[in-house]
Amino acid sequence: MNIMTPQPVYRMMTSLILRARTVAVAVTMATALAAGSTLAHAQLETVEPVGEVSLVLGNAYIEHTDGRRSVAVPGSIIVASDRIHTAANGHVHIRFVDQALVSVRPDSRLEIVRYDYNPDQPASSSIKLNLEEGVTRSISGHGATAARERFRLNTPIAAIGVRGTDFVVNASSGAVRAQVNEGTIVMAPFSADCTADAFGPCLANAVELTGTSMQMLELDGSTTAPQIMPATVEREPGMMREEVNQAIAASEARADDKTAGTEEYLENVTAQRVKQEAANVARPTTPPTTPPVVPPTVAETNFTPELAIATEQLQQNNLIWGRFGSAKGDLERITAPFEIAQEGRDWMVGLGDYRLFRDSNGRDRVDAGLGPVSFELSSAQAFYDSGTGIVAMAVTGGKFDINFNTRQFSTELNMKHNLTGNVDFITSGLISETGIFHNRTGPEPATMAGAVSLDGKEASYFFEQQLQTGGIHGLTLWNKR
Repeated sequence: MNIMTPQPVYRMMTSLILRARTVAVAVTMATALAAGSTLAHAQLETVEPVGEVSLVLGNAYIEHTDGRRSVAVPGSIIVASDRIHTAANGHVHIRFVDQALVSVRPDSRLEIVRYDYNPDQPASSSIKLNLEEGVTRSISGHGATAARERFRLNTPIAAIGVRGTDFVVNASSGAVRAQVNEGTIVMAPFSADCTADAFGPCLANAVELTGTSMQMLELDGSTTAPQIMPATVEREPGMMREEVNQAIAASEARADDKTAGTEEYLENVTAQRVKQEAANVARPTTPPTTPPVVPPTVAETNFTPELAIATEQLQQNNLIWGRFGSAKGDLERITAPFEIAQEGRDWMVGLGDYRLFRDSNGRDRVDAGLGPVSFELSSAQAFYDSGTGIVAMAVTGGKFDINFNTRQFSTELNMKHNLTGNVDFITSGLISETGIFHNRTGPEPATMAGAVSLDGKEASYFFEQQLQTGGIHGLTLWNKR
């Protein structure tokens, strides 16, 4: 992957500075006329910007160092010491001057503590973010890539350093979890040897996690060091990944003109997304009504059992889905109570009310020499959630192929319901040596993750996908052909 040259970044930063200073002058003049603003306040407004909001969904605002709050909108300038707050329906993307991308998800607070970046000397960068609460995703830019020992993401109880990374962090006052999509992170709890005011990764009680492990780090008050846990999926619309890929494609396509076009391309990508979301928000809506209970569409083939599979029969499989509580109640077909499913098995992946367990028999690596393997669908359960009600869908077919030599997989699942028509879930991704897999491509937004038995004879995954109205989700069980 070719990294864009810093010229477009510098050009963007210069543009942002001019805009910020223009705004600063206007704000200072208006404030002075209305209330006699002080010179100190005017100087505060001319702090150089470090980034710009590229996308806003729902409600969010920016809290400035002087206590002022402004509504976050596309184009809002971000400076060091700003805090981004998102409401329950809020989602904000920020593109920094070094081309780093940060996503602030609903019900979150992120502080930009420091962002010193010089395109002429990127190795001297100093970057520190502070996730006070909620979920954020960070894709490293030129600054963190060139100055890895000077990047830090703080949480209430732990520090995170990077090794050129794309990662997601979920933090609260007493716990923090992190997953890595690409690269490596280092997490360590705060201590006398790891203080919040320092930069870079800590060494004391630190644990490293790579994207290829397909696991997560978790730290809470019950442990002295982060623990490696099975992965859970963090929902993400995938817009940030698209911005990065589009920007790289633009820079490669226009290699003879590095100083122009890349920034405009990024703006166009973001603008199109914002226009689409605005159109959806602006579209008149009618009060929600509870959809009628409609039975699944009758199909020639339906891999959803008419009745729930007996727990005793599910226990004979190497892979078994456990559910918390009643989950979907009478609609459950291929799950067992959590307490039964976990007996003598290892937790592999999970989402919401469900956890997938495997009988690994003390091992943690798939058998060698499996090569390409095709699976046939054994059974599945799928649901359509309209936002006002949940109905079962008919699962009419599917295919699943894994190449253990290249550690890649692809799958397709075909579903149908009167309320949705035909729906195809199609995606592909990578599988680890532990047999855990998740998708990296597919319709946006769509997520899936699962595991195979260590002998390669069974496979299972959960999936979810947003539709134009509502969304679908479900579980699958597969056997080797």
